[in-house]
Amino acid sequence: MDQRAKYNTKQREILLEYLKSVEGEHITASDVCAYMKQQNSSIGQSTVYRQLERLVDEGILNKYIIDVNSPACFEYVGPDSHKDREECFHLKCEKCGRLIHLHCDELSEIREHLLEEHSFKLDPKRTVYYGLCEKCI
Repeated sequence: MDQRAKYNTKQREILLEYLKSVEGEHITASDVCAYMKQQNSSIGQSTVYRQLERLVDEGILNKYIIDVNSPACFEYVGPDSHKDREECFHLKCEKCGRLIHLHCDELSEIREHLLEEHSFKLDPKRTVYYGLCEKCI
């Protein structure tokens, strides 16, 4: 791990506090910048982007790139990452762009079926189902 990644600055601590407060939600770098601005924080946009990437490298954040038309989403998972968490799939609303975590045993069965019957290992963290969310139907 890069030595700079281990160095805890005040800005990094503020960023981590915010990320912990939105644990389980998908946020973008723009969301983080807007929050920091709202809090009158001196953390700049380039620092936010740099720190988010470092936290991804450290396994503290998951990064999701859904498609070329959407910004990357980040999810705080803490230092233990998804190792002990149940797998989740994602739903993306084609109207409002909302990204939703989906924990569903039936989809896990499909993942297992694909592996056993078709020798294809599905990556749930990168699997996205497109449609309309309950607010846009």
